[in-house]
Amino acid sequence: MEYARVDRYGTVVLMEIKYIDVHTHVNLAAYDTDRNEVEARTLAEGVAHINVGTQRDTSAKAVEIARARMGVYATIGLHPVHTTKSYHDPKEIGEEGKGFTSRGEDFDAAYYRELGQDSKVVAIGECGFDYYRVEKDTKEKQEAAFIAQIELAKELDKALMLHIRPSEGTMDAYEDALGVLKHHAPSRANVHFFAGTYEVAKKFWNLGYTTSFTGVITFASQYDEVIRNAPLDMLHAETDAPYVTPKPHRGERNEPLHVRFVYERIAALRGEDSEVVRQQLLENARRVFKIVL
Repeated sequence: MEYARVDRYGTVVLMEIKYIDVHTHVNLAAYDTDRNEVEARTLAEGVAHINVGTQRDTSAKAVEIARARMGVYATIGLHPVHTTKSYHDPKEIGEEGKGFTSRGEDFDAAYYRELGQDSKVVAIGECGFDYYRVEKDTKEKQEAAFIAQIELAKELDKALMLHIRPSEGTMDAYEDALGVLKHHAPSRANVHFFAGTYEVAKKFWNLGYTTSFTGVITFASQYDEVIRNAPLDMLHAETDAPYVTPKPHRGERNEPLHVRFVYERIAALRGEDSEVVRQQLLENARRVFKIVL
């Protein structure tokens, strides 16, 4: 799809969307000093992207950014690590621009419902289970927030952006999430930053839910089997920026622009034409997130 923007000289310029990063975080504090520049150079290279909310403040920021630019979309929701106090991430947005420390947010359906009325909001979440950075005994609170977000996604006809991270050496969070999803049955969902086995991936695909992969696949091989054997229409590429920067930019802050390297690696692993993969991944985003690209 082509869309128009106005350059610095007031000239209308047509832009072609070539890629989409389905999960990024330009709404976080890591970009406070150069957010506009990051967004501008990303779109100038034809990279649409979805900024993902993790709690109230970052969700509102994602919507604010999406409203201001064509080719930019938002998700709104409560990350499982933010359902309890203790988790700290200096790259997130906190009060007065300071690093975010989780206050243990309860999912406020009315607040998120109002945000979700915006047409640029394409998904609810990231939501799910995280047993890696948060003690597993917080599962009850994580599950309550997860189910509430599934129900809101169904009510608003939005996709779900899933965050599922198991305890080290296990698939426990994936199995627990599958149980919840089977019972509550959202129509559309994507498992962001998939890090499970091929057998686990098939269980999500069989439910009609897609999996997305980050720049990790450019420097690690543990997900190669999943990517090679996945139905191409069940895959997405993402950056999860500012985290997990792909080669050849390792050591730098990640940006949605770098999703191109994830596309290229997916095509290489599958031995498929890069243009075929590029077009199919755009089509996957259109279908799952109901956006025009």
